[in-house]
Amino acid sequence: MESQQQQAAPAAQQPAAAPAPIPATITYDDFAKLALRVATIVEAAAIEKSKKLLRLQIDLGNNERRQILAGIKEHYAPEQLVGRQIVVIANLAPREVIKGETSYGMLLAAHDAATGKVILVAPSDVAGPGSKVS
Repeated sequence: MESQQQQAAPAAQQPAAAPAPIPATITYDDFAKLALRVATIVEAAAIEKSKKLLRLQIDLGNNERRQILAGIKEHYAPEQLVGRQIVVIANLAPREVIKGETSYGMLLAAHDAATGKVILVAPSDVAGPGSKVS
């Protein structure tokens, strides 16, 4: 019993991974330019030519569906995502991420430096697709 406690102690004494540094300060007006919205993932698929990207079809409400590409393939299987709600930047300019694949927004996620996990930002309760996040 004592040897198990001694073995566990060094792991507990290791310093926690440092959080990512905070970039330069922005103004409230800069923040207000972001259209943060709740979206529901209606389809998810791996992009064969990418090790990191998943193609997500999201519902933003008002009959608006859109495609976003997310670098979360190493952390989530497509079938884990369908039906989940996420928070997205809905007014980000479209960007061709890889040849022939364009993203029309970006999901928000936290990266836990200590565990390496990626955790999707989501409402704590069900919200209507397109709900404003502030």
